[in-house]
Amino acid sequence: MSKKATRAVFSAVVIAGALSLLLAMTVRESAAYYKHVDEVMASPEQWYGKKLKLHGFAEGVQRRTDSLDYRFTVTTGEHAVLAHYSGIVPDTFKDGSEVVLDGHLGPDGFQVAPNGVMAKCPSKYEAAAATPTGPGR
Repeated sequence: MSKKATRAVFSAVVIAGALSLLLAMTVRESAAYYKHVDEVMASPEQWYGKKLKLHGFAEGVQRRTDSLDYRFTVTTGEHAVLAHYSGIVPDTFKDGSEVVLDGHLGPDGFQVAPNGVMAKCPSKYEAAAATPTGPGR
């Protein structure tokens, strides 16, 4: 193999290795498990400290006076976990709202990361029932 070809192969290997390492580090930092409360709370110890996106329904939402500190329970089926959050919540966040929380589970509950509350409001986005209109109706 000529010197020029050896350099080209070596350069390609170095670039491919660097890109692979960069991709692996990026994916590892942003990766999170997406779980429902009942899946996590069936065996909570195995989830302690892991980055989670926790899906459930907010119940008993309480806000500390003159602060942005929230405490609430997140439920799915028979299982529940206490959640703690400090920050601004979406307008649709209230008792009974479906939520996806980004954060970590610990022995004292689920600690929601900054900007880690996403509240869903399905009734707001459901299509209205079509009413028949037109000739003869």
